[in-house]
Amino acid sequence: MAEKSIIYKKRILKQLYFNDSLSSADLSAQINLSLPITTKMVNELIQESLVLEMGYAPSTGGRKPLMYSIRPDSMYIVAIAMDQFITRIAIFDMKNTAVTEVEKFELPLTKNGEALSILIKRANKHINKSGIKKDIIIGIGIGMPGFIDAGKGLNYSFLETGGKSIIQLISESTGLPVLIDNDSSLIALAELKFGAAHNKKSAMIVNLGWGVGLGMILNGALFKGYNGFAGEFSHIPLFLNNKLCSCGKSGCLETEASLLVVVEKAEKGLKEGQVSMLQQLPKENFEQAAQAILSAAAKGDKFAVELLSEAGYNIGRGVAILIHLLNPEAVILSGMGSSAGKVWQAPVQQALNEHCIPRLAINTQIEISALGYDAELIGAAALVMENFEKAVIKKTHKLESGLLQNN
Repeated sequence: MAEKSIIYKKRILKQLYFNDSLSSADLSAQINLSLPITTKMVNELIQESLVLEMGYAPSTGGRKPLMYSIRPDSMYIVAIAMDQFITRIAIFDMKNTAVTEVEKFELPLTKNGEALSILIKRANKHINKSGIKKDIIIGIGIGMPGFIDAGKGLNYSFLETGGKSIIQLISESTGLPVLIDNDSSLIALAELKFGAAHNKKSAMIVNLGWGVGLGMILNGALFKGYNGFAGEFSHIPLFLNNKLCSCGKSGCLETEASLLVVVEKAEKGLKEGQVSMLQQLPKENFEQAAQAILSAAAKGDKFAVELLSEAGYNIGRGVAILIHLLNPEAVILSGMGSSAGKVWQAPVQQALNEHCIPRLAINTQIEISALGYDAELIGAAALVMENFEKAVIKKTHKLESGLLQNN
């Protein structure tokens, strides 16, 4: 019974994490457990200082239900968001609030044999500096670019380990459970659980970054394909430009629409005398250069807007293909590039007007993420809670030790 109680309570905590507050009846329905047992589990979780009573819900004509919420400081998650150049680390509470300052540092991944060891050192340093005891940190979630085998803990594109599991190597060093997944998949998970894709049955989440990533929500769930590699939107061959892509082929969407291309075109334009508030971009710092362009575009700088409009139109050509194939309810522009806001919408819509069958395009909304650059970090934290029931956590962990004592 003790082990079953732990599983039931983990299910309750997981539901409360992904929802602002729920009643016992709501929880009973969502975890498929009888109301009396659910109520008993909730009361025990309150005694264990893991759940809070939030008062009664507004009346809908019947008896007001008592609502419950997960206690924000009951547990914590280390979230790590990586791209090809920059890595960010933060520790989140159970309300997805960063309780440590988001640490951002350069960590190039391409042909960098030291990348994993640097990541491990920085993660350990961030955890130790936080002062949060490891027995209330339930795990580390990591989003990273590349072809990810989440089950085996391998990245076939970056972080070479000689076939050893990234999950195992980081877990052995930190003493915490570790989960990894593709960055665009985690951005889509964040949008599904907390963002613009919440309650949507089908949505395409485009990650505007150094590539053009894609996370797919189909039938209300994250779709990753047979091997987990679905969503390689960047590598749709759309152009006859003879430009070599990072994948080794030419003419991919990425070669005309990524933020790397935007930065390159900005540098070229400024050298040729384009008038812009940008004036001069930081040399050899793609992240700062991209942020400067996005900020300038959001402020209405003509040159910056033109750069993003050109990229947006090309992305829209790719989106037209997605709409023809999958007929999604929404296409959500997320990730780092989405900070430029509605600048993206008009060129994407223009491409749909030209390249998409109107009967299909008219029913698909183009939306800008409110989570933006934070989406990957939030998705990394959500990944840990999504797998909370299966997580291998030491018996000394506050949750498990408390649950065992009460059973």
